[in-house]
Amino acid sequence: AAAGKLLVVPVDGSHWLSMRELLDLLQQKGHEVVVVAPEVTFHIKPAKNLRIKMYPVPFTQEELDEVP
Repeated sequence: AAAGKLLVVPVDGSHWLSMRELLDLLQQKGHEVVVVAPEVTFHIKPAKNLRIKMYPVPFTQEELDEVP
């Protein structure tokens, strides 16, 4: 079997929590996974076993935390 390269642009929230498990499994199978996410998020955070490329956004973590 051959491994592939995946570029993932996830949606924050529960979608990410479900996707994270899938990405871990794909990496275990030899796939190269790169996640592109905003610097400020609810759940998407850097991890040692996941390659994440962050991009700047025009708001802060504090402003995001104030959103109901």
